[in-house]
Amino acid sequence: MKKVILAPSSKGRRQLLKQLGINAQIRPSYFNESLYKSKKLPPHQLVKCLSSQKAKAVAVKERNAIIIAADTVVVLKNKILGKPKTAAKAKKMLRQISGQKISTITGYTIIDAPKNKCVTRSVETKAYIKKLTSREISDYVKTNEPLDKAGAFGIQGRGAFIIRKIEGDYYNIIGLPLFSIVEALKKFGVHLL
Repeated sequence: MKKVILAPSSKGRRQLLKQLGINAQIRPSYFNESLYKSKKLPPHQLVKCLSSQKAKAVAVKERNAIIIAADTVVVLKNKILGKPKTAAKAKKMLRQISGQKISTITGYTIIDAPKNKCVTRSVETKAYIKKLTSREISDYVKTNEPLDKAGAFGIQGRGAFIIRKIEGDYYNIIGLPLFSIVEALKKFGVHLL
């Protein structure tokens, strides 16, 4: 298998790739995301731009590898929800998404540096959040899990209790749409079986 590099320094995404048998090396891109985030791009366009820029920043240094970069946002009524840094902000965000339908949108870019081949896509998964009580919100925030997570929850952890149902790729909510990425990797000559 060709050398695969995961551009953002995300242990969660690396673990998802490992689950597929891809032992990706992590290379931070050091790309300044704030330049694009300040442009107020639509969510699909934003995550595709960010993943593309991250991948390109690493591809310049890694000329003999396949680079995978991704960026994920959680969207409520066309508004991107960030990652709460404090308990108060996490509670506020959980109150906002309570009883709502939200979307997790991940943009990913794959670059085959030696062949100068590139693909950028975005994948959307909808999640229906149960109506949360004040106590559920408070108790969940006390676990610290919602802090620094897009949308203030982690579906792969205790946050699973807030999800009533999903439409789409479960792994996309974690941060990497595995089905779409596996299909794209085949076109780059990376076959997992």
